[in-house]
Amino acid sequence: MEIKTFTAYNPTRLHFGKGVVETFGETVKNYSNKVLLVYGRESVKKYGIYAEVANELTKAGVEWVEYGGIKPNPVIEDVRKAAAFGMESKVGAVVALGGGSVIDSSKIIAAAIATGIEPWDIVSWKNHPAGSLPLICVLTLAATGTEMNAAAVVQNPKTKEKLGYVNPVLFPRESFLDPQYTTTVSADYTAYGVVDLIAHALEAFFGEGEPSVIDKITLSIIKDAMEQAPKLLADLTNYKLRAAIMLDATLALNGLTSYGKTGGDWGVHGIGHEISLLFDTPHGATLSIAYPAWLELQKDRIPERILTMGKGLFNAKTVEESILKLKEFFRSVKSPVTLTEIGLEDKAPQIVEQLLRNKVSGMHHSLSAADYKKVVEYMG
Repeated sequence: MEIKTFTAYNPTRLHFGKGVVETFGETVKNYSNKVLLVYGRESVKKYGIYAEVANELTKAGVEWVEYGGIKPNPVIEDVRKAAAFGMESKVGAVVALGGGSVIDSSKIIAAAIATGIEPWDIVSWKNHPAGSLPLICVLTLAATGTEMNAAAVVQNPKTKEKLGYVNPVLFPRESFLDPQYTTTVSADYTAYGVVDLIAHALEAFFGEGEPSVIDKITLSIIKDAMEQAPKLLADLTNYKLRAAIMLDATLALNGLTSYGKTGGDWGVHGIGHEISLLFDTPHGATLSIAYPAWLELQKDRIPERILTMGKGLFNAKTVEESILKLKEFFRSVKSPVTLTEIGLEDKAPQIVEQLLRNKVSGMHHSLSAADYKKVVEYMG
């Protein structure tokens, strides 16, 4: 029950609830009269979200230029183009309208515009920006928690890397979370979002340090998500259920679950990133496949911790039951739990090679070539 020395810091102002975007335009105006609006595919326009956000900017007298088309697994070339466009347009802030991919991209875009640093040099930890343009977010997908943290993940197809970068300057200044904006998300991506938030919470749980009150909070976030998810998947437009999952996702990765720890164990996310990099697999789908496999790999190394998880979430009596119950939950929300389910059963050698190439690891152990083979074998 050791509590590690830690520092807590989160400067993001969170606006949560129905209709919060009504104050969005005036909030943006506090930062700049001209902004770069970044968004993904056409769904934000199809469902009227873009029009609402644009209307609020117009009412506040804020001028904007825009960069659309950010991919679900965001690529560095889009970040470069958007940053160059923002610099050329002399914007004073960045507005991110979308889910994790859009917000992660926008974090690097805002830092690159402010400092002139090459975006991939930021993502690859070669050059650390000392500042950033103000970033204001409107979230449309509950999953990553990026709306209230200082992390960003972007991939580089040319170098075959998908990396996460963390820097306090990346914290959004303001984030607007209206659960209504997530009611059009499809069942599969709703499930992937639930898997992602659970993975975030678990990776904090398996980090070094065991503060009892934080462990209880972390497991409560997961339990709430597990309780609400099946009901939401049966009623996708239910506002109350959307709100519950949206708050769970934010709490899972806004720093709270890491208090009293030296950090999380991000081995599962590392594995998932390599699969999505290779095959453009949805992020959450890679995690529901990788997490049970990672636990199988670790069950003889950290059995007590896995059993604590299992008891807290499922009243499990053994390590094996703990892993099985987690796998069964992922399966119950129709998120894949094997490589075979997503047509990658013959890609094991390629995945092993990629894991070895990029030295994917976690906090507890540096993984060996034999470990990579085992974990991919467990993924089936």
